[in-house]
Amino acid sequence: MMTDGALDLPRIVILISGTGSNMVAIADAVKNGAMDAMVAGVVCNRPDAAGMQYARDRDLPVELVDHKNFDSREDFDLALMQAIDSFAPDLVVLAGFMRILTPEFTRHYHGRMVNIHPSLLPKYQGLNTHQRAIDAGDDKAGVSVHFVTEELDGGPVIAQAVVNIDADETANSLKAKVQKQEHVLYPIVVNWFIQGRLAMNNDGATIDGKPIPQSGLQLTDQ
Repeated sequence: MMTDGALDLPRIVILISGTGSNMVAIADAVKNGAMDAMVAGVVCNRPDAAGMQYARDRDLPVELVDHKNFDSREDFDLALMQAIDSFAPDLVVLAGFMRILTPEFTRHYHGRMVNIHPSLLPKYQGLNTHQRAIDAGDDKAGVSVHFVTEELDGGPVIAQAVVNIDADETANSLKAKVQKQEHVLYPIVVNWFIQGRLAMNNDGATIDGKPIPQSGLQLTDQ
């Protein structure tokens, strides 16, 4: 139930396509008082996504915008934008949202939309990141949180968490290690934005008014 005080809190809208484990991490951080904000809504593009039930279990408003019901990416993005804007977000959080967004959509949320990507960007943009890191012989992998721009997985990196790739690593074992760090890192970065510490300008991302390095702020595995 929303209280009058909640009306004044910064509003987060989270987009998911699957289990929404990062959505859960952020929502639980809000619920536990680690973040002075509210999850105003969760928007999903897949009717079979388990994350919608996880959101409902936390009494979060959920809206389905099934991309299969639209003839074009532009039509879908317009409907998606309308669904998001109905929640009046201060920040839009992509949490495993598996759709390529149109330039018009990304421009609409310029400077107030973030994404999490399971690699140490700029390495391994796109899919199959864990296997690609193993195949390349890398000894480190990780996760990046970045602002969303028109370039796929190419917006300014805000922060990264790093994990070791062991000699016997598989894509599944590496995914589990990286995902553990995702659930730590993403609520931290979202909270920076909510606190007014994080921003994006023409030169990249800043925290407390100071430029963030191109590779982002670095966290090591816990």
